[in-house]
Amino acid sequence: MATAALKVTDPRMTADQHNPTRPVEAIILAAGKGTRMNGDRAKVLFSVADRPMIHWVLDACEAAGSRRQVVVIGHDAQQVRRELRDRDHVDFVEQTEQRGTGHAVQQADPLLADRNVDLLVLCGDGPLIRGETLQRLLDAHRATGAAATLASSTLADPHGYGRIVRDDAGRFCRIVEESDADEAVRALGEINPSYYCFRAAALFDALAQVQSNNAKGEYYLTDVFAILLAAGERVEVLEAVAPQDVLSINTPADLAEVDAVLRRRLGMAVSQ
Repeated sequence: MATAALKVTDPRMTADQHNPTRPVEAIILAAGKGTRMNGDRAKVLFSVADRPMIHWVLDACEAAGSRRQVVVIGHDAQQVRRELRDRDHVDFVEQTEQRGTGHAVQQADPLLADRNVDLLVLCGDGPLIRGETLQRLLDAHRATGAAATLASSTLADPHGYGRIVRDDAGRFCRIVEESDADEAVRALGEINPSYYCFRAAALFDALAQVQSNNAKGEYYLTDVFAILLAAGERVEVLEAVAPQDVLSINTPADLAEVDAVLRRRLGMAVSQ
């Protein structure tokens, strides 16, 4: 999205849609084990640049103005609670059954009685997220009056990521997870790094409509965007994430690579 577009608001937007002072909260998905990490702890507790990786995600949310972070825990839940016990403004909700990202976000519903908030939704295993990236995402979300705004990145090798599908005019249509993608969709290079911002009411209304008719039989958060579009809501895509910030962590080798990237960014010595 061009910077100029962020300066213009749609006159048809309601005051609620275009509200630069609406509170910001966050949902952090942190329930996974990380079965390929060669350890029995929650993935978010593995260290990157000398800290459990979830701290970097929470720091970015706070830098973008989040007043509260709801952390969805599951595997090794008590240890995640202990690790974060000294952080202000963190609440927890447990996903006792792993049924997908959409299901995970739904677990936070009881803690979010205030629907008049903008919600950042992020994965706790993405420590390369920058606070300034989330601020740009939030600014675009508010300036356009979108119900949902997501960041994207374009990778030379998009293997493993959900693909962003656009129409012939370049407009966003949907996100297709790689396990459900055909050959044409897998060839697309624009990917979903899982950085989202929603109007809370729109998010939970759409989540109630998500189905599990996909290759994994899970409830995908990514299905929410197509549901919102079909309902006439506005969905924006911000091409905001540099390829070097989109490294996912699934193996010890991935962890070492992300650790080195973050250490270089912070001016720290790279571990040998």
